[in-house]
Amino acid sequence: MLAYIKINIEEQIAVIQLDRGSANPMNHQLVSELRVALKEAQTNEQVLGAIIHGKPNFFSAGLDLPELYNYNEQQFADFWQNFMDLIADLIAFNKPLIASITGHAPAGGCIIAIGCDYRVMAEGNYKIGLNEIPVGIIVPKPVFDLYSFWLGQRTAYQYLLEGKLYSPEHAKAIGLVDEVVDANEVLHQAKVKLLQYFSYEQNGWRATKRQMRKDLLQSIHSISEAEMQLFQQQWWSEPVRTILEDFTRKLKK
Repeated sequence: MLAYIKINIEEQIAVIQLDRGSANPMNHQLVSELRVALKEAQTNEQVLGAIIHGKPNFFSAGLDLPELYNYNEQQFADFWQNFMDLIADLIAFNKPLIASITGHAPAGGCIIAIGCDYRVMAEGNYKIGLNEIPVGIIVPKPVFDLYSFWLGQRTAYQYLLEGKLYSPEHAKAIGLVDEVVDANEVLHQAKVKLLQYFSYEQNGWRATKRQMRKDLLQSIHSISEAEMQLFQQQWWSEPVRTILEDFTRKLKK
């Protein structure tokens, strides 16, 4: 029984609904359950493709920083490994995978979205992008590789170091999302795109996807223990703890 994920299979499509609070912040359990859902969709022969779907106004607010702030060192190390494994699962997903971005998708929410093959985003006053830098979080190279896979290295480099978030329209203009539609049409358009993918011969489609993502998968699997330790050392550093403490305090207010 999954607490934060709902899976609905209909017409060979698995809709994986993120369902944790109003903003879908990502903690260890949500990440674990999303990995379970992806595996179920991957291994179910009746499922030809999947959609990761958000909630009104939020796809996912990203990592649940207030909860992660209170993790001890082992809990955080386990979470970070789990999150990196989730990225690997997204990259390796063998079937068509669409992000139904129903609202804001900063940081971790954006990472889930760019792990998919196609992104449909709701129009409106929403933001998407990787904004880890202002929080002091190191962005691992595999995440940069995934970002630049869609944006190109120059744009991804600049946007990542600036830590900015962008509107749906700007995101579409730079290739971060593929469609911007009315919020009520996001899931429908995601299904339309899946049906287009389904119309192709699936063995060839999936083999081509694997080939095009081979370098991305190698990047995520080649991250070293030293890089993992560097990220965790930064997380526990005094400047980052101060930023996280202030962020948590503001959220509670």
